[in-house]
Amino acid sequence: MSIVETHFGTKIDPSRIAFGSVSPITKSGAFYVFSIRVDNDDIREYSFTNRNRAVAMREVLISHLENKIKTQMRRRA
Repeated sequence: MSIVETHFGTKIDPSRIAFGSVSPITKSGAFYVFSIRVDNDDIREYSFTNRNRAVAMREVLISHLENKIKTQMRRRA
C-alpha cells in the first residue's frame, strides 16, 4: 500500500482511487462489459465475450490507472 501526499497536503491511496474508477463487470447480452473513468470527461467501455478475459483486463487496467495516478501526483508535488 503506497500512500501519496498531494501538493495540498492531503494523503491519498492511488489503488483505492483506481479501484473506485472502474465499474463492476456486468453481463449485457452475449458480452461482459465494464467501464473505466480515465479522466473527468473520459469514460471508456470495454466488452468481452469471455468473463475470464474481462476480469483479467479489468485488473490490468486498474493497475495502469493506479500507476497513472501515482505519476500525476509526483509531477504536481
